[in-house]
Amino acid sequence: MPEESEDNTVYVGSKPAMSYAMAVVTQLNDGHDTVHIKARGRAISRAVDVEEIVTNRFVEDAEIKEINLGTDEIDTDEGDTINVSSIHIIISTE
Repeated sequence: MPEESEDNTVYVGSKPAMSYAMAVVTQLNDGHDTVHIKARGRAISRAVDVEEIVTNRFVEDAEIKEINLGTDEIDTDEGDTINVSSIHIIISTE
């Protein structure tokens, strides 16, 4: 798996997809060869939108290197543990 750090990771949440797409493009323009896009739960579809926007509209030579799906255990405020789906998309220009 390509090197991951906080510098080249974009966590997708509830903002518009274009905000995260611009963050990914900025990372690629700042010299990172790979960018990691991560999301959980309802934000997964937005993460896929971000990847599609970046690879089809902004960075023509970017390609998907890897997609990992999983389940994260989250502790709630009530002390319960719930399972939440997660996605990790790796985009590369190498």
